[in-house]
Formats: sequence, structure tokens, C-alpha cells
Amino acid sequence: MTKAVKEKVAKKQRIEESAISENEIKISEFERLLNQSFNYKFNIADVVNGTVVKIDKTGILVDIGSKTEAILPLRELSNVPFSNPEDIVSVGDQKEFYILREENEEGQIMISLKRVHLAKNWEKLDEIRQKEETITAKIISLVKSGVIAEVQDLRGFIPASQLRTGTPHEGLIGQELQVKILESDSRRNKLILSERLALAEERRKIAGNVIAGLEMDQIVDGEVVRIADFGVFVDIMGIDGLLPISEISWQRIKHPSDILSLGQKIQVKILNIDNDLNRISLSLKRMEENPWTQIEGEFKEGQVIKGTVNKITGFGVFVTIYPGVEALLPVAEMSDSHINPFDVVSVGQEIEVLIKRFAPQERRIGLNIKDIGK
Repeated sequence: MTKAVKEKVAKKQRIEESAISENEIKISEFERLLNQSFNYKFNIADVVNGTVVKIDKTGILVDIGSKTEAILPLRELSNVPFSNPEDIVSVGDQKEFYILREENEEGQIMISLKRVHLAKNWEKLDEIRQKEETITAKIISLVKSGVIAEVQDLRGFIPASQLRTGTPHEGLIGQELQVKILESDSRRNKLILSERLALAEERRKIAGNVIAGLEMDQIVDGEVVRIADFGVFVDIMGIDGLLPISEISWQRIKHPSDILSLGQKIQVKILNIDNDLNRISLSLKRMEENPWTQIEGEFKEGQVIKGTVNKITGFGVFVTIYPGVEALLPVAEMSDSHINPFDVVSVGQEIEVLIKRFAPQERRIGLNIKDIGK
């Protein structure tokens, strides 16, 4: 073998040895990465990348780089109702997944797709809260102290005090309300919302323009949006006006709900406009003629008439003698002897009374029963 041939053979051997060495390095690096992936510890609540490798009716297999494919139960696929898993994912899809359960004895991990979606929604809501933005919420159920609403596939609570109506009612179910976020805490799964805060902001934007177009004694259309012990709030072109209980009816009423109901459409008269505070006061009873004016020629002193007992107190009895007109029958005018009015008459009873004092201009009528027939 010549010297040139020997050198050529030696060179070939060196090239082959170098290629073997490089392959060994590559194999060694592959084994290291493979072992590293197998030894990686997946913790609950981690969010990892994965690829959908198989879909069937029992669940979905996802490659997340663990020893075995992770299982994605169908119940953890989506918050949105679906008929087939393929409506949500397809084989080959690459997505982020939430670790629900660490490896079991078989090395299998349970993951969730919908919880990644929910986590992102919590982030969105927290951002909306910080920016004090308004968001749409759909009412899905009533509870004793408020309503449950759905926002961005999450459940939130609107306390009764934060509802425009002040009280939950069946008519709210299915409605979409504009709300502000009072509190959002994903760790405690706590989401508190307010409709009144959102409405207050909207009201501030339009109140000045609406009130500028109103006049005293003007008759306007409205809708009852809240009922309280002291009166009713009526929506007038997007702002709330107060209809006090004393301005609901000429007759005595115990509660505004005796006359009005939520959502009822009514016509009211504007009693007062406060331009500084952007507030309006309303009246319903003044849509009708004042009954005290109507009775001026109807009754006179000494006349015996019939009336209905409306209220009983320790000092006397209030009797309705005309729609919207109440007269007082004092205890002293019921008998010459001491009596308890509660033992003599009852609410709703029709009785015969004598008009002893008649002063409709002062809105005062005094009655008597002990002198009837004398």
C-alpha cells in the first residue's frame, strides 16, 4: 500500500469517527431533553401548551410533553353548550391548558381548557373594574338578597341594594343590564356587580339636557322603576324622578305598592325641578281634580251622611266620606262616656256620621255620631 493510499484511508477513518461522535452527541442531547420532559413536574393550576392528539366520546388526549398524553374530560372542554367535542377543538389544535390534577399512578395528568378561558375572563373583568368601565350582565336567577348574573361566562352577584328596582323580581330574569364591577376576586370566585352605579354615571351624562327641557306642571310619561316606603322612582326620559307617597293619591294609602307596581307606565305632573342637583319631583294625584274642591257644594254642617272607616287610632277614627276625602271622628264625638274606638268600629265598616265642622278650604272636616237623632 503506497503512502498516498494510506493517508487517504486514514482520512476516511477520521471522518467516519467524527460523524459517529457527532451522532453520539445528538443522541445524548435528545435523551437528555427527553428525560428532562419526563422528569418535569406539572403542578395544579399551571397553564401549559399542548396539542390535541385524539378525540372520542369519553374525553380528549392532549400531548403536553409528559410521559403519557394528558386527559381532557369533556366537562372541562367549554362553558358553552356543545353537541360534539369537534365543535370546540380538532386534532392538531395547539392550545393552552390548565392543570387540574397531577400525575396519577399511571403517569396521567388531568387538564382543563375551559378554566384557561375563565382565567382570562377574570383578567378581563379585573381590567374593566380598574378602568371603571361598564359591562353587560344577563340575569339568570333570583336569590333572597339579590340576583345572579352571567358576565363573560362567569357568575356574578348583584345585591338588591345595587339594583335599580331595589328588589329582585321575576321580570328581571333574562334581562340584560348595564353594570359596574364592585369587586372581582378569582381566587375566591367572587364577583360583585352594581346596576345603580352604572345608571348613576349614565344619568350624570344626560340629566342636564333632560331637565333643561322640562317645565313645572308639565305632564310627562314615565315608568315605575323602584318602589320604596317613602315613594316611587319613575324613569322620565332616562333619569329618575321621585314621586313621594303623599303625591300618589288623594286617598290615604299605607304603601306605594297599594297603587303602583314595578314596570307600570304612568303619566305624572312635574311638581318641582332642582337644576342645581338635577332632581325632579313628581305628582300622580294632581293629574286628577282636587276632591276637596269638588266637595265644596256637596256637603254642609249638620248633614248626616255615610262613610267608610279607613283608619282607627287612640284619639279617633278616620272616615272616607268622598273619594280622596278623609274626615276625622274624634273619640269625644263618639260617645258621652269613655270608650275605646277599636271596640266600637272596624276598618272597612260603613257607618253613619254627622258633619259637625265643614272647612274644605282648610282640608278639615269634623264628624260626630253621638248626636245623631237628637
